[in-house]
Amino acid sequence: MVLQPELEQKVKPRLYLRVGDVVRHLHHHAWGSGEVVEERHSVLPGGMCLVRVLFEDGIERSFINDLNHECCCYYAGLRTRF
Repeated sequence: MVLQPELEQKVKPRLYLRVGDVVRHLHHHAWGSGEVVEERHSVLPGGMCLVRVLFEDGIERSFINDLNHECCCYYAGLRTRF
């Protein structure tokens, strides 16, 4: 069995956030601003990429950080501040 070339290519994650980025959530204003304090990347093909964000309310929250994933933090409402 021969695999087609397009199936052999690994799909790399498209990352949205990096450590140190300052963000806000569009739907949860009470959280305040947050800073990305940790990134985690899976070494397995198709694995998850996560970020941990510390918000002004003192709570750390984790989000999916892959723009190819339908539940990415960007699509959930997390935006970087400039």
